[in-house]
Amino acid sequence: SIQIGGFDLITQSTAPPGSGLGTSASMGVALVGALGALKEATYLPYEYAELASTIERHELGILGGKQDHYASALGGIHFMEFQGEEVKTSPLRFSPHIRYELEKNLVLCYTGLPRLSGNIHQNVTDAYKSEEPDVRNALEALKATAEATKTALMRGRLTEFGELLTENWNNQKKLHPSVTNDQIDHLFKIAMTNGATGGKACGAGGGGCLLFYCEPTREHRVRQKLEDAGARIIDVNFDFDGLQMWKVSND
Repeated sequence: SIQIGGFDLITQSTAPPGSGLGTSASMGVALVGALGALKEATYLPYEYAELASTIERHELGILGGKQDHYASALGGIHFMEFQGEEVKTSPLRFSPHIRYELEKNLVLCYTGLPRLSGNIHQNVTDAYKSEEPDVRNALEALKATAEATKTALMRGRLTEFGELLTENWNNQKKLHPSVTNDQIDHLFKIAMTNGATGGKACGAGGGGCLLFYCEPTREHRVRQKLEDAGARIIDVNFDFDGLQMWKVSND
């Protein structure tokens, strides 16, 4: 355990609240990392991810998975597999031009509708426990889509990657009616009719951010049309460093 005296905590985030971008997990990982650095603890990135996940899920009672904590702690682009509490992460290594194309052609927008992912997760969990066949089939389809998306990225098939985003979204919407709403459907239609090849809601859905992959040279039009509809555009840049900690110099 980490035991320290009182202190002032100042946090800063460039992501809007309830965005579906894993901000709560990122903040949890950063806080655990800062406390660990303060006590000169030596944890591996995955251990920080597990600590932050345990605090959020078990101590605070917030329903959700571990994927955001691992993504925050490790950095990079990973394929993750879950079996009970066990997590297996495999970094996806592809040529730099694929990364540059993704950063250029991905359009991320904030709907202006914050949401509490735990509420949607509870809805989906309840539906799963009631053994609704449509929900179970959708979850199996989401798993298959994740595997297909990994293959598309590794082979540089980015148009297919965009189409798989939509396939993921269509299955995600089958989990519970609260996953989407009129505002999300409206923005999705705007993007798809102006050059996006596919898209999905980030995180649990229900609000927050939407992510679209666009045809080359069409991303600017998609960005503009979404902004005209009231969405806030957020630049896409991949982070490959993960959790970073340092002590501020007193000089």
